[in-house]
This record gives sequence, structure tokens and C-alpha cells, in this order.
Amino acid sequence: MEEKEKAKKQILLRISPTLWKELSAWAEDDFRSINGQIEYLLTECVRKRKKSHRDE
Repeated sequence: MEEKEKAKKQILLRISPTLWKELSAWAEDDFRSINGQIEYLLTECVRKRKKSHRDE
């Protein structure tokens, strides 16, 4: 992996308190931090999107 790929970008994310609670509970169920859960979910969404575009 290139050096640029290893460095993580920081972003400010504003979400509703309700969504925060849902993500927090989900992260706890999956034994992840909330940040880790959000990163996991985004990674999965991107992977699925790429796959669906290949299948078309």
C-alpha cells in the first residue's frame, strides 16, 4: 500500500442524535468504535456499489 493510502483523512461529520444512538448501539454489538463502525459501513457500501456496477 502506498504511503498516501496509509494516511487517513479526517472529516467532520454532523449527524442527528437519533442516528448517533443507532450507530453507537450497532458499533457496540459489533465490538467496534463508532468511528470504526462508520468506516466499516462506508467501505462496505463502496465495495457493493463497485460490484453492482461491474455486474451491469
